[in-house]
Parts: sequence; C-alpha cells; structure tokens
Amino acid sequence: MTLTSIVTNPRERTRFLRFAAVGIIGAVVDFGTFNLLTTFVGMTAVLASVFSFLAAIISNFTWNRYWTYPDSRTKPIGRQLIQFSIVSIVGLMIRTPIIAFLEPLFTRIFTDFSFLPISFFTAEFMADNLALAAAVIVVMFWNFFINRYWTYSDIGD
Repeated sequence: MTLTSIVTNPRERTRFLRFAAVGIIGAVVDFGTFNLLTTFVGMTAVLASVFSFLAAIISNFTWNRYWTYPDSRTKPIGRQLIQFSIVSIVGLMIRTPIIAFLEPLFTRIFTDFSFLPISFFTAEFMADNLALAAAVIVVMFWNFFINRYWTYSDIGD
C-alpha cells in the first residue's frame, strides 16, 4: 500500500478516512486527558503526554478494531492489541522527544509574544498544546502505515 493506493483504491481511501476519524476521536481523548493532567493535576507536559497517549491507545484500538478494520478477524484480538500497542509505544518514543524539544521553544515564543487576551491561554498552555499537536501529526502517519502493514495485515486491498 502506498499513498497513491489511498487515493485511487476506494476501500483503502475509506479505511484511511475512518482511521483519520478515529484519530480525531483519539486526539480529543489525548488532548482532554493531557489538559486535565497539566491544568488540574499539575503534571509536567512530558509526563502528562504519556498518560494521555495511553488513554488514546485504548480508544483508538477499540475504534480501529471494530470500525476501521472490521474485516480484520483472522488474528486474535489479543495479538492485534499487542501489535497495536507495540506500534503505539514506538510512536510514543517518537512523540516524547518531539514534545520535550518543542515545548520549551514554544514557551519562549509565546512568552515573548503575549498577545492573547484570554487568561486561560497562557504561554505554557499554548506551548504545551502546540508541541502536542506537532507530535500527534508526526505519529499519526507512523501509526497508520505500520498498523496497516502489520497489525491489520490480514485484510485485502
């Protein structure tokens, strides 16, 4: 499967669009958990991103198993969950340094340009969320292609 096949193959295009919709749901779970933990619990951005990522894994696996890839049933659910989790853990290992690198950079930028009139949108809040958004975009592509080739390899094109 290639990027071209996503565009030209209607089944792959549907899978990709469903995967993207699941990703949006996962992002809501991810960002919601992340902001609850950083804002109300006081966790650092890096630690909160680990917990929010784990919550998103559970949501995304469930939606992908039953909606994006309903035709993927030759592999036992436990095996697919392990494969999905491995892909996600590698994604976490890609994501965490991105957040750790970008969050202080964005904090400096938003502190220097404190132009937001709403007090909730602090420099730290904006930097944390922008760093997380950048990391989520990078990891989404990793997750789609590796899961399609490995976790859900038992389905046809």
